Amino acid sequence: MNRSFWNAGHAPTLLSAFLYFDVSFMVWYLLGPLQVQIAQALALDTQQRALMVAVPILCGAVLRLFLGLLADRIGAKRTGVLAQVVVIASLLVAWRLGVHSFGQVLLLGAMLGVAGASFAVALPLASRWYPAEHQGTAMGIAGAGNSGTVFAALFAPVLATAFGFQNVFGLAVIPLLVVLAIFAACAKDAPAPVARKSLGDYGRVLVGNRDSWWFMFFYAITFGGFAGFASALPGYFHDQFGFEPKIAGWATAACVLAGSVMRPLGGVVADRIGGTRSLQMVYLAVTVLVATAALGIGGAGATVALFVLTLLCLGAGNGAVFQLVPQRFGAEIGLMTGLIGMAGGVGGFLLAAGLGVVKQQLGSYAVGLWLFAAVTLAASLCLVGVKQRWRLHWAPLGAARV
Repeated sequence: MNRSFWNAGHAPTLLSAFLYFDVSFMVWYLLGPLQVQIAQALALDTQQRALMVAVPILCGAVLRLFLGLLADRIGAKRTGVLAQVVVIASLLVAWRLGVHSFGQVLLLGAMLGVAGASFAVALPLASRWYPAEHQGTAMGIAGAGNSGTVFAALFAPVLATAFGFQNVFGLAVIPLLVVLAIFAACAKDAPAPVARKSLGDYGRVLVGNRDSWWFMFFYAITFGGFAGFASALPGYFHDQFGFEPKIAGWATAACVLAGSVMRPLGGVVADRIGGTRSLQMVYLAVTVLVATAALGIGGAGATVALFVLTLLCLGAGNGAVFQLVPQRFGAEIGLMTGLIGMAGGVGGFLLAAGLGVVKQQLGSYAVGLWLFAAVTLAASLCLVGVKQRWRLHWAPLGAARV
């Protein structure tokens, strides 16, 4: 990144968006690394445990639409502050009153979905400050806030062992309050006017533009794969290799860190070689890696390494998708961010919950992993069919590469 990038937008807002996204993802993902301890305390089976970690992903996906609408009306900054207050209040209630049943943990997961919806706030807040040629980099930096999942995976199981999993909810409020203060003080909405959208506008984009469906499908795989595996892997490592919650969390943290670091780098690479070419490489690599992991060859160490590489590739794919989005939907970036983000969350829900169902019914995760590998291969083939049309019809509109 050269000086022209830093001079092109508003760095304090970009940093604030990153921090807001980071801590939001941390608590959105919180039930994932705590799943083994919560499942043991509440006597949950594998399928219930998988649903518990998948519910925040699904609720975050749906709520992104509504936070996107709200951000268009009252501004992304105000929407972010409001959402953060709701998340903090939910965690405080869970800490003080406790979580004692499967229904209660699902309710908490639904409320943590508000944190997942931060996607529809942070990315438009940052991207509206930057021109097309820097969109991939700006959105990659803001989107690197998914690194918050690393902190949850590293520290949540350890803190739960030391203080009990319910006290982790109270401890998580501390960084949320710090970042809320920074966000409120430093973030600014871009001066460009933002058209107010309605639910009908979402429907119009879906009905009238097939590209919106392609973007949703591609992101459902890249981000859905990242979020789904990030939530499912602690349980997978525990079931498959007998990892204790702390070790399972650390192994997952390594995987998530790889994906988080690669998101902004994926945006930079896509700016240079084109988003479609980047995605093509990502899908082919993930197909091979996940299919190999399903074979279980080489034991725990080899499998962890395969998933590190898998999430690294998926992180790069996330950056590549959002290098393309502002080129195709520059005037409707808020609208499409909500729709595409929702699709990513739905993909994550289906992966995390689906792996649990497969394990419960068949006694093995292998079939679920092979199914995901098949989907990524299908996505690669679909991309071959659409990339030429994209390059011919809308690539000349901007300076960035498709």
